[in-house]
Amino acid sequence: MTLFKKIIILVLILALPGFLYYLLAGYGKNTYKSLPIFGPKIVAKTTHKVGHKNVPDTIYHQLTDFNLKDQDGRPVSLKTLDKKIFVVNFFYSHCQVCNPINANIDSLAGNFAKNKLVYFVTITVDPMRDTVGALRGYVNRLKPTTPNWLFLTGDTSTIYNFARKGLLVDALQNGKDNFIYSNKLILVDGERRIRGYYSGIFIDDVVRLNDEIKVLLSEEINRNDKPLY
Repeated sequence: MTLFKKIIILVLILALPGFLYYLLAGYGKNTYKSLPIFGPKIVAKTTHKVGHKNVPDTIYHQLTDFNLKDQDGRPVSLKTLDKKIFVVNFFYSHCQVCNPINANIDSLAGNFAKNKLVYFVTITVDPMRDTVGALRGYVNRLKPTTPNWLFLTGDTSTIYNFARKGLLVDALQNGKDNFIYSNKLILVDGERRIRGYYSGIFIDDVVRLNDEIKVLLSEEINRNDKPLY
């Protein structure tokens, strides 16, 4: 099956109402099945009330800030993505395996093209070659379906540290033109917490990510009384 046919199938699948699955936890009520929070956790000394009980607070793993540049040379940090839901993946522009993954992301991103709360962030693991200009050329060829898709480059140590310690995935250079990095798509919520890992290759995982972005959007609505779109 050609890449084009796979993309068409993925677009059709993403249009299906799989999000209804996440309503099951509410048993017909206006609530949703919550997503897990990934990473190390610390039990705090503070507590909060649940019913008549004092329950210890939990401090969850959060991403630490970074300073990179996008395909237009603009500085990007977590402040740029403040209160946003975003999906992160890693790639390098001369990697053939990366193209199907980014094509899947593009199909997914089209569903949220008009949503100012949802961003997609693709970070190069080869910043020496993938300069701002190289990323701009890649974007011009890809022609993303959403304006909220940032392709980032910068200092190698910043990128690899953010991958390993922030997103808890692998990223390293293993030879001049060989890179070891995760092909996962990582879902991050508005509080900089990791809420899901997905394979960028498998359609089932991309469909699940589509639904779970909607779950986070519903959480944002309930917490901040924001419109969904």
